[in-house]
Amino acid sequence: MRPAKSTTLAALPSRDRINPGFSKARDESHRAFCKSGPHPLKINGGILLVALRAKLFDHFPMNLELHSERLVLTPFTPDDLDLSLQLWTDPAVLRYAGKAMSESAIRKCMPKWTRRGGNGCIGIWTISDRKTREKYGSVALLPMPIENSETDYSSLIPGEMPDADIEVGYFLKRSAWGCGYATEACRRLLQFAFEESPLKEVVATFHKDNQPSRNVLQKAGFTDRGTMQCYGDVGVNFRITREEWLKLQSN
Repeated sequence: MRPAKSTTLAALPSRDRINPGFSKARDESHRAFCKSGPHPLKINGGILLVALRAKLFDHFPMNLELHSERLVLTPFTPDDLDLSLQLWTDPAVLRYAGKAMSESAIRKCMPKWTRRGGNGCIGIWTISDRKTREKYGSVALLPMPIENSETDYSSLIPGEMPDADIEVGYFLKRSAWGCGYATEACRRLLQFAFEESPLKEVVATFHKDNQPSRNVLQKAGFTDRGTMQCYGDVGVNFRITREEWLKLQSN
């Protein structure tokens, strides 16, 4: 979820569950899909024939507005340009994630930043205060690039899961640092990933000097797996599987 070449993460640091961001036409299209017979749906590099389409789409989320104790996560939209300008023009926010961007560059990137894949479960969410709706930052589940230095947003296709590891990433504006929002948002997105999406594992990377992001990920349940190839370089390799996450919830 990076506006430029990055090593990730914060600088500091349905039916009855209909997503208000989806239109009636999208719902009708989904119903038509489910009635039209087997379809190939790419998941993690394989092809799954949706002969059991009802079961599959029950597993895909329809409600993308996620609540935690203090926060609400909502799908990133063009209306979040104000937040983007606050975040990605601030060199402090991007200390470990590349250079600050110009307003024109941010405006140009908004269409790709608002894309979603996997019927909505892959993409960017805005982090806001649950009571006041003040915007604090963004959190995302996105395909992790290996050889390239930037996220491939073209791989976000509504009916497909990207053929890549899915990483969690986040940015917070400076006024939201030190409040535990990054950990809370990350935990909520992991709950969503493992309870309401097909994901079996989530990965993360960050600059080796970014201790706050290391702390956030460890609090969320990630474990250090050494290094991995990502963003055209060798980076920190943090991961958590669904089984590991479920075990943490039972403790």
